[in-house]
Amino acid sequence: MASGQPFLLLLLFLFALFSLFDPRSRAAKLPFHPEDVLPLLPRQLSWPILNALRRPLDLLPAFVGAASPSNGSLAWKGACFYQNTAWLEFHNNTGSEFGGGTLHIKVSKAHSWICMDIYVFATPYRVTWDYYFLFREHTFEFKEWEGKAEFEYVKSRGVSIFLMQAGMLGTLQALWDVFPLFSNTGWGEKSNIGFLNKHMGASFEQRPQPWVTNISIDDIHSGDFLAISKIRERWGGFETLEKWVSGAYAGHTAVCLRDSEGKLWVGESGHDNDQGEDVIAVLPWDEWWEFELNKDDSNPHIALLPLHPDMRAIFNETAAWSMQRVASVMTVWNQMQPAYAANMWNEALNKRLGTEVPSHSIGNLETEMRGSSFAELLTIPEQDDWVYSDGKSASCVVFVLEMYKAAGRFDPISSSIQVTEFTIKDAYSLKFFENNSSRLPKWCNDGDNVELPFCQIRGRYQMELPGYNTMDPYPHMNERPSDC
Repeated sequence: MASGQPFLLLLLFLFALFSLFDPRSRAAKLPFHPEDVLPLLPRQLSWPILNALRRPLDLLPAFVGAASPSNGSLAWKGACFYQNTAWLEFHNNTGSEFGGGTLHIKVSKAHSWICMDIYVFATPYRVTWDYYFLFREHTFEFKEWEGKAEFEYVKSRGVSIFLMQAGMLGTLQALWDVFPLFSNTGWGEKSNIGFLNKHMGASFEQRPQPWVTNISIDDIHSGDFLAISKIRERWGGFETLEKWVSGAYAGHTAVCLRDSEGKLWVGESGHDNDQGEDVIAVLPWDEWWEFELNKDDSNPHIALLPLHPDMRAIFNETAAWSMQRVASVMTVWNQMQPAYAANMWNEALNKRLGTEVPSHSIGNLETEMRGSSFAELLTIPEQDDWVYSDGKSASCVVFVLEMYKAAGRFDPISSSIQVTEFTIKDAYSLKFFENNSSRLPKWCNDGDNVELPFCQIRGRYQMELPGYNTMDPYPHMNERPSDC
């Protein structure tokens, strides 16, 4: 037992004694809850207990309901306050065309005197938050709705309320864990490594130097897959959280292509252009590799996953190039602006309903008419041939798999595969890649102290891809309504 633990155990024991022997304890709550004082104790004492009390999923917000003028009062139990109610009132204090609203939240029956509850409030047009520390009725103002669409949505569906279910303590832990992930520093890199080690068991074994492979591009072929893991800076932080949620041990992907003259290119969705937008791009290998070696601040770790010879033999390069020429002009991620978010929400529902209904009525009229809830509609798998107002929906891995699909890799079951439902883990688990280490390029894993089944070509730490090259594709693969 560590030297500080007896002190903490004594403190908790005194709390227990207070509740057992104080004659008023049955009618009054403790002045503070044991969990609430942990942040006040030395870190080496409080955090081991905090880690034991909290699971990673406790840090995610929980949906408690939607408050709207039409559905009356909403009630739920919080993490701090055990009795809560909420209701929404419309107003037009600004004199605008559609006005705004006041969200009333009354909180009571706190489990201690110094706890608080943190909430996220959301519509398809905005996401905001607030916290409540005192027992009373609180208000949150929406000064103006974002036009008729949000007004009609809130009138019929309300403002969604999410509770940070880990409470004050857990949320502080989440902030402490997550904030450094986005730092472009050695501290940020260590934080990403520590987070993935703690929550996913990633080992990050250091490789012998040099950490860059002397590649012969003559050994790289059309369709060879690039799995990329970034561990610092903005994209490193986002990828770390994405890996944790999806279970993937890589956070980005690209694909190799040769043109009719044999020149090697890299196709990538999520490439940063000169305007700071993330677009689909096809770049010469030399240009792409130079950037990853010398200009990418996220410290990317990169693995080349060569195709199996049988798969390479049926890879239709002409079809793959036709697909990328269409895709490369489409911006796949724009800045999340309210109008854009609303449009995507509306379009996603229209695609699933097979309609072209305006945004203010799609959730109200068509859904109720067909007897489907909003949640049920979202479980309908995304279809690969759906085209939105800004083009096809294509994340980095979907772009690669769309190219594989166009090139015949999923034949003869291609029509029953929707690659928009695949994650990065799903992609590298497909049994498409080389399974005979003797056929890997001679430079593959050159100098490494372990023999990987793929070629790590950059990175200080050894990449892990659990489940790599193990799954044969099958009809309706990864269409998992229960996951939505």
